[in-house]
Amino acid sequence: MLQFITELDGRILLFIQEYLRFEWLNPIVLFLTRLGDAGVIWILLAAVFLIQKKYQKTGISMAIALLLGLLATNVLLKNWVCRPRPYVTIPGLDALVTAGDWSFPSGHSTSSMAAAVVIFCRTPRKIGIPAMILGVLICLSRLYVGVHYPSDVICGALIGVLAAACALRITRDEKQLRQN
Repeated sequence: MLQFITELDGRILLFIQEYLRFEWLNPIVLFLTRLGDAGVIWILLAAVFLIQKKYQKTGISMAIALLLGLLATNVLLKNWVCRPRPYVTIPGLDALVTAGDWSFPSGHSTSSMAAAVVIFCRTPRKIGIPAMILGVLICLSRLYVGVHYPSDVICGALIGVLAAACALRITRDEKQLRQN
């Protein structure tokens, strides 16, 4: 089963490189992928929410979700699984960027979905929907630039959603507890 997933991952990445990469699109996707570096965009947004009284709970939830995601992905799973980056193992794959740590799971995907799901659940749709779109675009950018396998991104995104769900549960208030 793992061999099948690895082969499918490789075929998808080579398909993206062959048919979906365009010179005009590269700078846009590189910008998107860099927004997710070290979770910086999400950390900055959490700080913005924290300084606004109306959205402090959102900022707290984001911080918790990001921390849970970081611990699960970058501290635990990456160092346990030790999966090499796809540009190292797939002949013919040319990465647009490189990364220094292990591939599985995608930390960018984890942090993006952890933060975006919290924003989506705790803010009006006019804020939540763009956050989700940005989160998904950052996830997809990791495939486009060739630094993650699709299974890395999917698992990272799922971990992010789980981290968000845990953070939202931790930070719900007494009114919410009585309603449930």
